[in-house]
Amino acid sequence: MKFWKSAGMASAFLIGLAACSPGEEVAQAADSETAAPEIAEAEVFTVLVGGTAIGQMEVETGADGYTVNFEFRNNGRGPTLSETVTLDRSGLPTSWAIEGNTTFGNEVDESFDYADNEASWTDATGSDQAVIEDGAFYVPQNASPYWLAIAARALMEDEDGILPAIPGGELRMTEIDRLEVSNETESLDAIVYAMSGTSLNPTYFLMTGDAFFGIITPGFALLAEGFEGEDERLRALAAEYGANRFAEIQQRVIRDYDAPVLIRNVHIFDAETQTRGEAASVLVERNRIVSIAAVDAERPAEAVEIDGAGGTLLPGFFEMHGHMGETAAFLNIAAGVTSLRDMGNNNEVLTALLDRVEAGELAGPRVHRSGFIEGRSPFNSNNGILVESEEEAVAAVHTYADAGVYHQIKIYNSINPDWVPAMIAAAEERGLRVAGHVPAFTTADAMIDAGYDELTHINQIMLGWVLEDGEDTRTLLRLTALRRLPALDLESDAVQSTIDEIATRGIVVDPTFAIHETLLLSRNGEVSPGTVDYVDHLPVSLQRQARSAWADIASEEDDANYRGAYDQITEVLRMMHERGVMLVPGTDLGGSFTYHRELELYQTIGMTPPEILSWASHGMADYLGVGDSVGLIREGYLADMILVPGDPTQDLSEIKTISMVMADGRVYFPTEIYPEFGIVPFTDVPNVIEPAQ
Repeated sequence: MKFWKSAGMASAFLIGLAACSPGEEVAQAADSETAAPEIAEAEVFTVLVGGTAIGQMEVETGADGYTVNFEFRNNGRGPTLSETVTLDRSGLPTSWAIEGNTTFGNEVDESFDYADNEASWTDATGSDQAVIEDGAFYVPQNASPYWLAIAARALMEDEDGILPAIPGGELRMTEIDRLEVSNETESLDAIVYAMSGTSLNPTYFLMTGDAFFGIITPGFALLAEGFEGEDERLRALAAEYGANRFAEIQQRVIRDYDAPVLIRNVHIFDAETQTRGEAASVLVERNRIVSIAAVDAERPAEAVEIDGAGGTLLPGFFEMHGHMGETAAFLNIAAGVTSLRDMGNNNEVLTALLDRVEAGELAGPRVHRSGFIEGRSPFNSNNGILVESEEEAVAAVHTYADAGVYHQIKIYNSINPDWVPAMIAAAEERGLRVAGHVPAFTTADAMIDAGYDELTHINQIMLGWVLEDGEDTRTLLRLTALRRLPALDLESDAVQSTIDEIATRGIVVDPTFAIHETLLLSRNGEVSPGTVDYVDHLPVSLQRQARSAWADIASEEDDANYRGAYDQITEVLRMMHERGVMLVPGTDLGGSFTYHRELELYQTIGMTPPEILSWASHGMADYLGVGDSVGLIREGYLADMILVPGDPTQDLSEIKTISMVMADGRVYFPTEIYPEFGIVPFTDVPNVIEPAQ
């Protein structure tokens, strides 16, 4: 089951597809007369992922506004939205109504109205209102990409090109590029804009004059019908625009000292003994730890000194279930994640991204790659390698082995279970591990017998105990069927035999604990439990997301069953931990803040803070076969370290206030990174003493 967002950081229609976050709109007016502009604009737009068409947006222009229908399906899920918007004479919305459902099934019934200088709105977080004196733009929580057209035309009419946004932030539109787009019959002059101000990143979109043409990201595009042939070129340009933006951020935030760095007055966490030592100093040259000395050790004349102020110096963390993009690369570094296991991606896009990280053009963790293999079906994911036969599936294994940069394959939902033994045999022959989902129409028990090394997502294991024969987990059923878990007897033979086999055979489990908390415990109008400590630091769009349900909680019975499902998941993980099953910490939520929550949750199954800190660093380094160079703060080890002002061995939540990260010897202060993404920082920047010139 791939809950992939990257983001969970984007609006509903792009969850799982892109790092940037569209989905926001606007409204305010000083004039009550209505009129939609007369524009020669496409009526149908195609949604594409990696060049594959997966849905459409249809736009109908009325006398006073627009009706928009938007739907796509990728990986067995996607949003369905129908919206109606009314405009005033200046092009600002006076009413907006949106109905449908989000990617994971939460019902959308959103509305906005503006009259007599008063705006009122209802979204998944609840209802609110505001008095508007100088005009502002309502940003819908869940909307089609056509919001960009409406917003762009409003901003073109605005004097300074900036509009205050409701419920917070501001919208600003910046010209990025001018280019020609064409098909077999016509060519159009287009301007590429970036819309920003309410989320982590700008959204890149194209206008041909006043007409909307589409949006672009490295992996996702929505383009005017008939221009689908421009998809690959435009996505490459989106990658270039993003690369330029992130390169500029990198130049502003990196402290790549051309000198040794002495980190003074820190308590080193020994991840091997799980203990916090006495105050000491650590000297780094280039990207290696060269010495650990007394707290009052003399600073070499040429060295930069960073004051640890009595904080805790930890080895960098390993995020074991990522799908890395540019934003995740930066924000994981800020969160102390210096190594990441990518569990499936657009292979070409990821390769280009990693080349930029390696070159120092972009902040990012060390990445351990998984070769994603998926069967072609009406429900397939559109990443990695898609196959249609056992022969193609085995060939995909060899393709990944030949590349020499993958440590394992990952088997996905639509793979025919009958092909799995041959895939595993090929992987073993080529020295690759095998991890994966439980494909549709089979069970975890069957995949254990086939020879999996690792099972991905705890629900993938538990569904085998509650599904009926023939039920299809390529759809949202792999999430909604979790409502059946409260009735499951965890002491039953079926449950216990599966856990016993996992423990006996040494199979590793990647539970993605935090994403199950988000799915099962988030509720409309309530702050999701995992975000309580940091929600107020986030941009407004992410704050709204944190106060919205993922699943469709249609009744009190649904509410109780989803909560009960989370309790059952927690208990199964406790059983596994007590029996010595190796678990790995990964989020499938983009990491960063959610990775801290992932680690916190393991306290509920009996793990202590020192045990968790050791497991998330030294333990994962050993598991991935790199424990002789990372995962410990030792002389000769690579300089991947985190400085925390407090003592996380006593209070694990201290890892949420990181003041410095050293990744491969490069120094970053999270407080300097976060504002680049609209995030309010958590700590001060440490004092730095540079050598006299």
